[in-house]
Amino acid sequence: MARSADSYRAVAEAAWRWVLDQVRWDAGAWIPESVGGPEPVAVPEYRDNGMHSGLGGLAHVLAEIKLSRPWTAEEQTLADAIAEQIRAAIAEEENYTFFDGLVSHIGVLTSLGVPGSDAAVERLLELAEPDGWPSSFADPDRYLPGARINDMTLGTAGVLLGALWARRSGVEGSTRLAEQAVTVLRAEAVSRPTGLDWPFIPERYLIEPRASMPNLSHGLAGIAATLAIAGVELGRPELLAAALSGAEHLVTLTVSDSEGLLVPRLVPIREDSDLDPVTYNWCHGPAGTSLLFAALQHADVNDVAGESPVTWRRRCNHSVRMSGLPERLYPGFWDNDGRCCGTTGVADVLLDSWQSTGDQVDLDFALSLADTLVERAVRDEQHAYWQFIEHRDEVPLLPPGVGWMQGAAGIAAYLFRAARVVEDGRTAATALRMENWWAALSAPDLGGGEEGRGARAVG
Repeated sequence: MARSADSYRAVAEAAWRWVLDQVRWDAGAWIPESVGGPEPVAVPEYRDNGMHSGLGGLAHVLAEIKLSRPWTAEEQTLADAIAEQIRAAIAEEENYTFFDGLVSHIGVLTSLGVPGSDAAVERLLELAEPDGWPSSFADPDRYLPGARINDMTLGTAGVLLGALWARRSGVEGSTRLAEQAVTVLRAEAVSRPTGLDWPFIPERYLIEPRASMPNLSHGLAGIAATLAIAGVELGRPELLAAALSGAEHLVTLTVSDSEGLLVPRLVPIREDSDLDPVTYNWCHGPAGTSLLFAALQHADVNDVAGESPVTWRRRCNHSVRMSGLPERLYPGFWDNDGRCCGTTGVADVLLDSWQSTGDQVDLDFALSLADTLVERAVRDEQHAYWQFIEHRDEVPLLPPGVGWMQGAAGIAAYLFRAARVVEDGRTAATALRMENWWAALSAPDLGGGEEGRGARAVG
């Protein structure tokens, strides 16, 4: 299939039109998680303002669109509603997470370029306890009451990620919040023979021993990446040393050949699970795990277990490219095209890598994934959307998702970006977010320094 900025943009616009048509405006703006399922969409008691599948995630699409064309009046109205609704909710917000809570709100408000992040930071400081942030996400059948979460998407590392992002925008209180999160994470580090580790939930809260999830979303890779960035941003070399130790432990877990890096979804591998022992996505695979090595690369670390961070990053990308995705090789393999667990999340990481390192193979693969997204789109006269697959269901096609991480919104945003890349090459503007900014910054050979990088990276 010929790569065409026009074809990418046409599908992006059609998908975004479909998303806009799913926005409900009764008693405040909201979007359903999916539409077209067996049950009609009901007005929810709780308005989901989060980034993952809620209204807030649409702000990140708007940020991508602004780099491609001016907003329409409809889009400006939506942006205003998102900002107003999130700011109004901050004072009573209990959820603190990167996916759906106060950290998400920081990302949404900064993407829109509007005030309010200072209130989210202050609320996070109010909720903080000496050993972390109270969580309602820990399963009471698996964990003792009061369990804390360490990870990047639901836990303390996510708070640190949000604090560092707010700090880069000069938000008051963000340094104090970052220091609080750092104190908690340093106390939760576990020494292994091969380096430092952080479990998803500290072992003292476990009802029975559990496997760890060592990749980006819920484990070591995400926590170590965040600590590496904190070491640079806060000028604290001991945090960078902790991140490096975590990376050195992580590479001992690999099950790939010498050219790649592939860490299992669960360690130890569960033979009784119906999930593949390895996957290749943003959450639990080498696409996401590469962001740890991008963070160490950004921090000017020279050596991780005998190899440079950029070499480990390339190994992660090699494992992704050699995996067979995006082909659905067998039932259950690559049944998802979203950001969180599928094609779009992988593609965005590969474009970040290409813009940072200039590796042509990353660009080629990222655009081949854009081609796949165009081919898999379900089209009508003015709309496009995607249906993922649950192969264990009698009717395997899932209803189309709407939002950022698992729906048409996030896929549309990637296709807008892919169109810019085809037109503008490696200097294409990039919408930076708190979880990718260090991975997408251009390498020194594109001009170097913050001045050269800022011309290509828009946050």
